[in-house]
Amino acid sequence: MSEVIPSSEYGRILLEGRPLIDVRAPVEFIKGAFSHSINLPLMQDGEREKVGTCYKQHGQDAAIALGHELVTGKVKQQRIDAWQAQLSQHPDSYLYCFRGGLRSQLSQQWIKESGLNIPYIQGGYKAMRTFLINAIEQTPNQTKMLILSGITGSGKTEVINQRDESVDLEGIANHRGSSFGKNIDPQPSQINFENNLAVSLLKHQQQQHNHLLLEDESILIGRSALPHSFYHAMQQAEIIVLDEPLDARLPRLLHDYVEGKLADYESHLGEQAGFDAFTAYLTQSLLGIRKRLGGKLHQELQDLVDKALNAQQNQNDTSKHLDWISQLLTIYYDPMYQYQLEQKKDRVIFQGNRQAIHQWLDNHKS
Repeated sequence: MSEVIPSSEYGRILLEGRPLIDVRAPVEFIKGAFSHSINLPLMQDGEREKVGTCYKQHGQDAAIALGHELVTGKVKQQRIDAWQAQLSQHPDSYLYCFRGGLRSQLSQQWIKESGLNIPYIQGGYKAMRTFLINAIEQTPNQTKMLILSGITGSGKTEVINQRDESVDLEGIANHRGSSFGKNIDPQPSQINFENNLAVSLLKHQQQQHNHLLLEDESILIGRSALPHSFYHAMQQAEIIVLDEPLDARLPRLLHDYVEGKLADYESHLGEQAGFDAFTAYLTQSLLGIRKRLGGKLHQELQDLVDKALNAQQNQNDTSKHLDWISQLLTIYYDPMYQYQLEQKKDRVIFQGNRQAIHQWLDNHKS
């Protein structure tokens, strides 16, 4: 096996989810990494900072000497033990540092001296990250985009997840896209959002679909920002519109905003703490659109939320939540959707219910 994996292999590494050992410092890993990587650093944050300062003041040779001084004896053995443990579980791993330089070479050498072999990735994290950014930017030139639009609660995400020609942007962002879309687990860092988006796009391209189906999104999905070139292409793409009646939308939103969300909070935090966190989530979500609603309407909706929470806690009745959800649709989400769709009407090429949408997509697979 080659000791250095060339840049021509980046696509294969990412598509097959090759196990990766990231030997960068934790502070670097937290900012961005790859979903199938584990952080087993050569140097911890403090050690890296000292070596970096030494490099600036005294040059490379002095910095290397300091690195060997800081990571020696028991500390060095602990690092090697961690790498060996990972390789015992995933012997097909590759390793990388930031640029595929000294840290990769030194880690590889120490692992080899312990009796194991592991290749490192040419160019390191920086080069693979550039590869992924280019994959996002090239997608509009390589694949026809098709946007699925639909009024709030119409079940667009369900359709997206039922189609193999789609990429689920909200799933990658871990956010449902609206003020009430926050999940209990945190969103990925912006860099990780972009990295995971790029890998999903590479997988889609590998499958050679006729088009790339995406849900209609704002440039921000929660705090995750779609890359500008990618979002611009979405804004030019043709649109299909999912129609769904109100009586089907309301129970879906009751589950998404209330029942499913509370179950998540309670499973993570316990019954009372979960309910308290769920209450805070509803209040904060409503507060997020207060300026658009105006103070009076916001307070009216908050009063309905409070009454619904009281009925839920005391009577185990979630139906009262339909009062504020239906009002929120009537006075905020539905008018906003109709206005936005009017601005895009020239791009709409099909409109229909769920069955009709699936039938249309099936007919346009090739």
